[in-house]
Amino acid sequence: MKSKSNKALTTSQPSLVFMGTPHFAAGVLSFLIGKGYLVKGVVTAPDRPAGRGLTLRTSAVKKLAIEHGLPILQPESLTDPLFLESLSQWQAPLFVVVAFRMLPYQVWQMPALGCFNLHASLLPQYRGAAPINHVLINGEQETGLSTFLIDRQIDTGDLLLQEILSVENTDNAGTLHNKLMEAGGPLVAKTIDGLWDGSLNPIPQSSVPVEQLKPAPKITRETCRINWNHNPERIVNLIRGLSPIPCAFSTLGKNGEGPDIKICHARAEHTVCNAPPGTVVTDRKKVLKVACRQGYVHLLELQVPGKRRISSEAFLAGYREKGPLSFQSSL
Repeated sequence: MKSKSNKALTTSQPSLVFMGTPHFAAGVLSFLIGKGYLVKGVVTAPDRPAGRGLTLRTSAVKKLAIEHGLPILQPESLTDPLFLESLSQWQAPLFVVVAFRMLPYQVWQMPALGCFNLHASLLPQYRGAAPINHVLINGEQETGLSTFLIDRQIDTGDLLLQEILSVENTDNAGTLHNKLMEAGGPLVAKTIDGLWDGSLNPIPQSSVPVEQLKPAPKITRETCRINWNHNPERIVNLIRGLSPIPCAFSTLGKNGEGPDIKICHARAEHTVCNAPPGTVVTDRKKVLKVACRQGYVHLLELQVPGKRRISSEAFLAGYREKGPLSFQSSL
């Protein structure tokens, strides 16, 4: 971070540039605007075609910026000279980054007070693109937020502030996302104030052996596939960590010829189970559970391709296939 005396800055509050794209970032930006922070401009992702009609879709951050009349930059390349020139003309001494792309050196070294990121985990654990999901997938009972100065690597910069949040057994990725977003705004504001008045002392992230680090890589299709050879708690944690989107799924039919069924909500039952993993046990009315190692997973909410989410009872009421049911246990 560049060093620059606060005495050279004459306003009582720093102006800042906000960088972010999804709803999580928009929630933080909304908090800052509501508290009166001076946002000189917003950097967000370019509009992208989406849906069957390929209509251009704007980011949640852009929508909020338009609503409040904030200047917007949407560069395809963060090293584009025209973008860098426009960014520098805002003359903001502080950049705030929430759920955005990795920044090049030309960007993060620009502001006098530094460029910091809000990350939805207690760093150094759960570095990566999907910390909220992986915290739940791994069955953690505690998570949190970290603000840190951006450097040349991903999520490794010096820590500024952290806040611990508990993870409830009823949480899924959607509810935990909202809890962290609500706590993120105040933590970012506190970080801005601390950098502005010089009260924050950045500290290096603790040195944790690589084998003890828990990564949070991008969610892929294979991340979402349920392996019924696992125990009930592990499977339910996967379902929690991927709900409400993109959702864990399993293929109906041992040979993989059936549809992929999304499992949106489930409950674990630990008991002796002699049925092969993936076997469906049902009374065809209310009970719909799947055999796995050391018990069953009760399916409470499902979604078949092209349909809305429904309860297990509604699924059973509409399912007309005869004979035993089973899910593909694993690949």
